[in-house]
Amino acid sequence: MPKFSANLGFLWTDRPLSEAIHAAHAAGFEAVECHWPYDQPAADVARALQDTGLPMLGLNTRRGDVAGGENGLSALPGREAEARAAIDEALDYAAVVGAGAVHVMAGFASGPAAHAAFVQNLRYACEQAAQTGRMILIEPLNRHDAPGYFLQTTDQARALIAEVGADNLRLMFDCYHVGRMEGDLISRLHDLREIIGHIQFASVPDRGAPDHGEINYPWLFSQIDAMGWAQPLGAEYKPGRATEDTLDWLAAYR
Repeated sequence: MPKFSANLGFLWTDRPLSEAIHAAHAAGFEAVECHWPYDQPAADVARALQDTGLPMLGLNTRRGDVAGGENGLSALPGREAEARAAIDEALDYAAVVGAGAVHVMAGFASGPAAHAAFVQNLRYACEQAAQTGRMILIEPLNRHDAPGYFLQTTDQARALIAEVGADNLRLMFDCYHVGRMEGDLISRLHDLREIIGHIQFASVPDRGAPDHGEINYPWLFSQIDAMGWAQPLGAEYKPGRATEDTLDWLAAYR
């Protein structure tokens, strides 16, 4: 039976993160994860996690100048100091809330210089994360939602992981992004199993709840379960209305 994590970057965004954690617990999720929790003191988030008993699986590094259209810093040549400050900040926050992983966001960039910057920043992130036993994640984002994002495919991610050569660098396999870019999800999951650190999901193509669209999620969840994957799967979908009104899919597993 699969377990599920609520991604509070999309779910229960109508309330502070600490309250969203309580809502996820009440709904029956076994874990939570988030995007950019930095507006709320880490101690408040840690208290909510302690009160509910939910683990925080992971969080993202800051995107940079969001108003200016940035979506990550670590593949931007010449921005290494900012990228590493964002990595340090994320790891510090993760330590307080007990998050086991940090997703290092690449940003909009391309070419050899961007590749070199990303590799060096990932090596830095992995070295820092290893000191507290944490994982670093990288995630391909599809070209429809994030045109120009440096990391777009699982093949590119696998090559980067091999090049960086760190034991604690893993792939965030988002079924939504991979479904939109590559398809053939179960074959890719099996092929990439040894480098996957976390799995997320949403419907394709609208990124809604996993109860409609191109992907048969009940079947896919059963196949992931059969692979022996025991970690919670991240529900990272856009509800489009009150989150509680989109959870019929979860009830089937409770």
